[in-house]
Amino acid sequence: MNDLHSFSWYAARIKKHLPPEAFKPVPVRLFGGFTYLVITLTCFLIIASNPLPTLISLVLSFIIGACFAGLGFLGHEILHGTVVRNALLRDILGAIAFWPLSTGPKLWRKWHNLNHHVHTQHDTNDPDAWPTLERISRMKMFKWIYGLPLFIRSFFAFISLTVQFTAHSIKMFFTYVKEFAPNKQRDVFLQMILPWVTWISLIFVIGIRNWIFAYFIPLLIANFIVMAYISTNHRLNPLTPINDPLANSLTVTVPKIVDILHFNFSYHTEHHLFPGMNPKYYPLVKEKIKTMWPDRYHEMPMTRALITLWHTPRVYHEQTNLIDPRTSETYGSLGNKLYPKSILPKKTTD
Repeated sequence: MNDLHSFSWYAARIKKHLPPEAFKPVPVRLFGGFTYLVITLTCFLIIASNPLPTLISLVLSFIIGACFAGLGFLGHEILHGTVVRNALLRDILGAIAFWPLSTGPKLWRKWHNLNHHVHTQHDTNDPDAWPTLERISRMKMFKWIYGLPLFIRSFFAFISLTVQFTAHSIKMFFTYVKEFAPNKQRDVFLQMILPWVTWISLIFVIGIRNWIFAYFIPLLIANFIVMAYISTNHRLNPLTPINDPLANSLTVTVPKIVDILHFNFSYHTEHHLFPGMNPKYYPLVKEKIKTMWPDRYHEMPMTRALITLWHTPRVYHEQTNLIDPRTSETYGSLGNKLYPKSILPKKTTD
């Protein structure tokens, strides 16, 4: 990894090829969020007002969950300033969009914008980076977990995608709340607790069975959709001492309709180069990267990225390798010699 460059190094070389409108806010995208809200509320009313067969209720749960995820992707863009620039309006709209996932805008900007984006895949400073072997060797519970066979760990890891975003958001609250100024801590706390109060109170309005279909199952579905992206964004890439998006980020490919529904969230390398850009222009950024640094760019179909996650352990060893603590088998990360980009990971034994 001797040829690493910072994200600003790449951005400076690509930006001159991009039109100025790529960096202007696009408030019209709020219509997408409004559509998700209307669909969600309509499904809520249908579930609450009619005794429905379980199968129909599950279909509505999936629709609501998909809308929750879509709102989360829009909230992500709002809080990067790509939709509106007014700070108060940005926070209000971001709070609404993240309400189903119970993540407050102030916490999200601290956790995601100011820490994850600045320190991407740094082994200690990135709050989303997966642990190193050295770190988990000091944790008794994790040592037990990683003593299980890989396929068992992978099975439960994929099941856990249904709760990982919510769990990590709660963890980030306790990690960062004390870093806010005392007069801001109350706001951070309220932004975290009010959504939960809303969703728990809903039980008493529509009843426990309806609540399970209207919120609980959709929350699991939304978590899975969001984490399917987040888990492939960086977890197959190496840890990097320099924040180099071409080394530490992966763009996944999905059908065009999915990109439309998810606001081009699949273009993750491009997003890390230009987090404040209108995602409509990410395909243009991708084109420029593949022209200028074709051997360094990482992309993979979403399904294949998830399959690769299943087959590789989630523990880092020596920055560029993934290691199975149970067997000491090592797997190269993306862009490294044990892990050619064109095939699934090969493994070796130390």
